[in-house]
This record gives sequence, C-alpha cells and structure tokens, in this order.
Amino acid sequence: MLSGIPQIYGERVLASWNGNEDAAIFELDEKRYGILTIDFITPVVDDAFTWGQIAAANSISDVFAMGGRPLVALNVVCFPTKYLELDVLKRILEGGFERVRSAGAFLVGGHSVQDDEPKYGLVVYGEAEKSKLWRTSGAREGDKLILTKPIGTGIAITAIKAGMIEDERTRIQAEENMKKLNMIELNDELHEHVHAATDVTGFGLGDMLNESLDCHLNIKSIPLIDGVKELADMGLIPEGAYRNQSAYEKYVDMNQNEFEQSDLDMLYDAQTSGGLLLAVSSERADEILNHIRKKNFEFACIIGKFLNGTGKIKISEVI
Repeated sequence: MLSGIPQIYGERVLASWNGNEDAAIFELDEKRYGILTIDFITPVVDDAFTWGQIAAANSISDVFAMGGRPLVALNVVCFPTKYLELDVLKRILEGGFERVRSAGAFLVGGHSVQDDEPKYGLVVYGEAEKSKLWRTSGAREGDKLILTKPIGTGIAITAIKAGMIEDERTRIQAEENMKKLNMIELNDELHEHVHAATDVTGFGLGDMLNESLDCHLNIKSIPLIDGVKELADMGLIPEGAYRNQSAYEKYVDMNQNEFEQSDLDMLYDAQTSGGLLLAVSSERADEILNHIRKKNFEFACIIGKFLNGTGKIKISEVI
C-alpha cells in the first residue's frame, strides 16, 4: 500500500515509517537522538478519565521503549460533540494531562476533529543519548527476555465491552496495568546491559522476532491478568489476536499437544498499553529484574532467552 511513497533515507534519519522501530529516530547532534511518535485509540474502558490515562500512557510508551525520555506532547482528539457531552471530553483530556505530567513531559496543545466515534491519543517527542538508545533489534545469543507487565489486556477489554467481567479484580488489574507508565529508570550501568527493547502492543509477543536468533519462550512463566484465561476459554478473544496468529504462527515452533488453547491465546493476545520486552545480558538479568520490580512492576519476570537459530519462537516450559 505504501510502495509508491518515497522512503526516507539520510545520515541523520535512523528510522522512519518504513522501519520496524517503535518510533521515528533522527540525529540532533553528536550526543542526542530525537524520538517522535504518535498513537491514538478508541475507548477501552467506560470511565473517561481512566481512558485518557490509558491512551496517554500507550502513546508515551514508545519513547520509554527506546530508552528515551518524553519531553513534549500534543493531544490528538476525535470526538462526537453531537452525541457526547463536552464534560466527557474534558475528563478524557484531564486523564491524558495527568499521565503526561507524571511522565515528566509537557502537554503543549493539540488538534481535534468531529468524528462519530471518539478517539484519543498523543503525538510525543522525546530524546535519548546516543549511547542509551534501544532498538527492537540487537538481542544477542544468551540474552534473557524480561516482560514488565502481565498479558491479557486485549481479552480483558473484549470482556469489558461485552459486559462479561464477573470478577472485578480482572477489570481493576487490567486498568491499572494499562495506565501504568513504562518508566523503569535504569541507572547507566544497567541501561547498557539492555541490548534490545520494545513495548508489547497490538502485535502481541511477536514484536521482537530476530532473523538470526531463536527466542526460547517459557509460555507458563508469562504473567497474566487475573481471570483472562477463563475469559479466553469463554471465547472472548479480540480480533487482533486472530490477526497476530495468522501473521506469526509460521514462526512459532511448539508441540501443540503439550499446551492448552488458552496458552496460545495469551501468546497472540493484542495488547493496549502493554509492558516492555527487554533483551538483557544474562549476567545482569536478575539485577535488572529486581530493579524493575522495585519500580512497582510486581509482575515483571524473565520469560525466555535468545539462542542461535533462524528467527523462530520456540515454546517450552523451561528456559
């Protein structure tokens, strides 16, 4: 679809729309890269303020996923003033402002249009020191794979929209994790032991495929939001999960007789404002994990490791 649009190349542009990175990257000077991203979503919860928080955290996440810090943000708003009160929009924007401020950035304006379906998000600009930039590629043989937030928000959102959440813990846990900022704040020494990173998005856990390495994934170690496996067994699977399965199952190597269907559903579940995936050196993995947990990411854990291979995800119960 985009084949007719000229691709951007240049000494100062490291990544643009044609890459596989979380955001555009461009050189500012000898020491810094600029990071520019945009994301917006339709409502995932009923409360306007909470949705604003989630949408903002989701938008800002790409900067954190690249080892940067967000500096300024712009609102992106689509809103049906014919059907919803402006007080609803006010609460959405207040939620977004709260997350931007908590991330240490400034909200400096934005743009809005009339739309039949509400949508909200941010354009975010951030920066990273050249020595601290993380990219989606770069994992090394022997690296451990850390996931910082539990999986299951896609299934939880589907159940919320269907009015089929029976356990309030599922809804509360999903909301708390979606609005949590991916600020793990590693010190300089630990930061350099992260070799690759991305945030878990609508593409599920397939975001860090590597052509020369296999990711050996312990599917039983993946942290889950309470109750989502039961919801998956009820068929509350988001459409995005089926798209992910269609796109990624050719890379997955597993004995399906050893696992339940709900295990596979977790592998492909499309996330909103998911956690970070970090490929870290094995000798510092436990130290990095303990640091992340102290930053209020209590579900963070090591879920896999990278070994020489051909770009497969090898599913097992051991790593």
